[in-house]
Amino acid sequence: MTAGRIVVLTGPPGSGKSTVGRLLAERFPMSAHLVADTFWHFIRSGYLPPYLPEAHRQNKIVTAVVADAACGYARGGYTVVYDGVVGPWFLTALREAALREDNAQKDDEHRDDEHSAVPLHYVVLRPDEETAVARAMARTSSDALTDPEPIRSLHRQFRDLGPLEPHAVDSGGLTAEETTALVFDGLGRGSYLLR
Repeated sequence: MTAGRIVVLTGPPGSGKSTVGRLLAERFPMSAHLVADTFWHFIRSGYLPPYLPEAHRQNKIVTAVVADAACGYARGGYTVVYDGVVGPWFLTALREAALREDNAQKDDEHRDDEHSAVPLHYVVLRPDEETAVARAMARTSSDALTDPEPIRSLHRQFRDLGPLEPHAVDSGGLTAEETTALVFDGLGRGSYLLR
């Protein structure tokens, strides 16, 4: 069996991650849509809102757990759409999980010669700040982040991606369907593959 791949679909709140993530996952014959926010809800005691600076350790742990789950699905041949706020500062956890997965496959005596490292794609949905804030504040879910200040802060953290700038998609003037089609086409061309 050939390993799947992981598509990290990220960006600030209000960028369209959840809707696009669901639509994108539906385009693959075998897929899993991991909504990272769900993993924060598993914390029952000691939870900190993830946008707080003091939540960095917690966020690192949860990101590593989601990365391991994503690799588990990818090992089974699924395309995993990992939807969450994953800044470049958390890519190390994902790369390490993919590398562990690759090493585990190499150690498996039943390993198919076609196996290689789990392909890891990184897509940042990044509408302009005002669009992101308006979309996030319009959400009605009781656990959705709707406070404009943390939303603006998170948006600023995705403003300059440095060498990862080609991984950004301006989703501001696009419908969810248009954004999905654009991302899907880019994945087909390898535009978002982390090397």
